[in-house]
Parts: sequence; C-alpha cells; structure tokens
Amino acid sequence: MSKHLVVGAGPIGTATALLLAERGEEVVVVTRSGSGPAHPFITRTAADASSSAAMTELATDAVAIYNCANPAYHRWPTAWPPIAKSLLTTAERSNAVLVTVSNLYGYGEVSGPMTENLPLAAYGPKGLTRVQMWRDALAAHDAGRVRATEVRGSDYVGRGAQSHLGDRVVPRLLAGRDVTVMKSADTSHTWTATDDVARLLVTVALDERAWGRPWHVPSNPPRTQREAVGDLCRSAGLKPVKVKEYSGMLIREMGLFNPMMRELSEVAYQFEQPFILDSSAAQQTFSLAPTPWEDVLTRVIASYR
Repeated sequence: MSKHLVVGAGPIGTATALLLAERGEEVVVVTRSGSGPAHPFITRTAADASSSAAMTELATDAVAIYNCANPAYHRWPTAWPPIAKSLLTTAERSNAVLVTVSNLYGYGEVSGPMTENLPLAAYGPKGLTRVQMWRDALAAHDAGRVRATEVRGSDYVGRGAQSHLGDRVVPRLLAGRDVTVMKSADTSHTWTATDDVARLLVTVALDERAWGRPWHVPSNPPRTQREAVGDLCRSAGLKPVKVKEYSGMLIREMGLFNPMMRELSEVAYQFEQPFILDSSAAQQTFSLAPTPWEDVLTRVIASYR
C-alpha cells in the first residue's frame, strides 16, 4: 500500500481518490472544509492548499500529489498561483511526483486537432495562468528538483461536473424542455469523461515515461452540442428536445450579474470553431481507451435521476 495525496474533492479529485482507494492504496484528500468521498482507505483532511508547510506535512511518505483543486473560475489569475507554488514546493520537499489536472486553454485558438506538442499561445488571463503553472513545473522538473507531469482534458462530461452538458442541460431535457447552449450548437467539440481523467492521473503518476511532459486524456470522437444533447435524450429514453443558442448579447447581459458567465467570453472560441482533442499519445503509450460514449451518457443521466 502506497500513500497518495489528492488535493480537491470535486468530480476529478473524488474520482481519483476512489479509484486509488478501490485499488487498496492509502489516500489523503485535502480540502478547505475537510470534505471528500467516504471510503475506509480515504482520510479526509481540512487544510489550505496554498500553505506549503501544511501540504508538506500531509505529503510525508506520499508517492504522488494530485493537484485536482478547483478555484472559483473567475478568480483563477489570483487563486491559482499560490496553490501551484505551494504544491510545487511540497513536491520538492517530499520527493512525491506532482500530477496536475489542467485543460486546453493554454493553446489558445488553434486550427486542427490539438496535440501535446502545440505551442502554448494563450492570450487570455485564465489561459496565461495555466501556461505559467506548467512552465514553472516543467522548469523545476528539468532542473531535477521535482518529478512532474500534467494531464489535459477538454470540457468535462460526467457525474457532478460543472459542464456545458451538465446542470444547464440535463435537468431540462429530462423534463422535456428546450435546451440552450453556447454558440455554436453545430461545431465539432471533444468531451472528456471525468472518470477517464482520473484513470490517466493515476497512470502517469506512477509511470516514469510520463514525467516531464503533458498528456491529453483519452477522449471519444467529437460531438457537436446538438448531437450530444440528442445522445443524452436517447440515453434517457426520451424524444429529442429543441436546442437553441445563447446570443452574444445575452451572455454579456448575464455576465453583469453572474461572474461565471462573464468569464465565458475568453473561451467562446472553443464553441465557435471546431475544438478537437488528439489523445492518441496517451492511448498508445499507456494502452488506455476512453470510456465508451454510451456508458458516459448513461452515468450522467443516472446521476441526475
């Protein structure tokens, strides 16, 4: 039995902790409130992830640290740096492998499928925040101070995920009501299952081939939002519902009162043009395949019902 430190108990942190615990590993889950999944092999602890002293103590004898934290979306530029710095320091002091959950913002707008060797060309504050986090971790890795890697996925779909296929969509279609999505409803888009993020996290933490570079989470072929909503309806045994689009003006108006909506303009391009993830490197290197799309949808529907 090895010890693993999981920071955060959102959908990814919870899935990662449970995956490790079900394999018989010792897991410490850290959140500000001490929340987290219940399991005999999981210890839930309240601590501040931005405190390297607290994190270093908790990481004693740990083989890996999983950064699954999830600061408020509109506070990334100020909330992420102290957490990332703390966990990088903790990894250096404890000699645990640092595995960070990330996304595709760092690439900025691209044409064609995204691979891990694309330049980090982000220009918005959230994308730039993510870019700097990885550059700092990679510099420490290259200097021999830590062993680090990063896992990048597209928009999540899964139980409990704050998703474009989540709370604003599934309850409405289950009630037979129209669904409204980001424009455009008809551009190809990759969706990443939360359980697949957890599987890749645990895999790369313990495989030295993974360290010193990022990896894309094995994900199913892209589906437009209209197609994905139709797929969810079919999975639920329901007739398709009408899919409409939020106008740019409406999103700006909603942003006056909702910080989350206000931040969406930075990443609107992800739905205005094809947004396709190439995860072949991870699939081939680690012999991993994405969870079948129908299984992902079935779990999502079940979680809401």
